[in-house]
Amino acid sequence: MIGDFAAPAEARAHFAARLGFETDPSDAIAAHEAGERFVLIDVRGDAAWQQGHVPFAVHLPRGDIAARSGELDAGIPIVVHCWGPACNGGVKAALELSALGFRVKEMLGGFEYWAREGLPLHSEAGSLTRAADPLTAPVEGGAASVAALAAGERLGAVLVGAEPAGAIRCDC
Repeated sequence: MIGDFAAPAEARAHFAARLGFETDPSDAIAAHEAGERFVLIDVRGDAAWQQGHVPFAVHLPRGDIAARSGELDAGIPIVVHCWGPACNGGVKAALELSALGFRVKEMLGGFEYWAREGLPLHSEAGSLTRAADPLTAPVEGGAASVAALAAGERLGAVLVGAEPAGAIRCDC
C-alpha cells in the first residue's frame, strides 16, 4: 500500500530540504560549466579512480578524509560521490565532511550515473565519453533506442575524445 500522503506544505518543506543535501550528475556538470564555485570529490579508492573518473573531480578516498581535510578550502562547497546508488560511501563521506565543518551535498547516482548519462570521463588511458544509456538518460531515437537495447543490440560503445552521438542532456 502507498499509505498516507503528507500535507502539501510538509511535502514542500521536505523536498526543498532534500535539495540542500543532494544534487545529480546533470546539475553538477551544468554548475561546473556555468562556473559555479564548488569542488567535486570522488571518494572511491585508487583502483576505481584510475579506471575512470570525472575530469574535474578531486580524488580524496573516504579513508583519507580526516587526514587530508586540511587540503580543502572550508569556504568552497563540496559535492561528493562514490560508485553509484548501491554504494553509500558518498553519504559516509558527506557525514564526515559536514562533521568537520564543510558544506556538502551528495551527487545521487555517483560515478555510475555520471558515466551512464554520457558525461565526460577520464582514465589512465585518457579522455573518453560513453554513449548515453537509453535506460537512464534521454537519447535521440527514444523508444526505438530502448527497443533496440531490449532486443540485445549493442548500444553505447565508448567514444574517445568526442561527445556521444545521440545524447540529449537531461532537462529536469
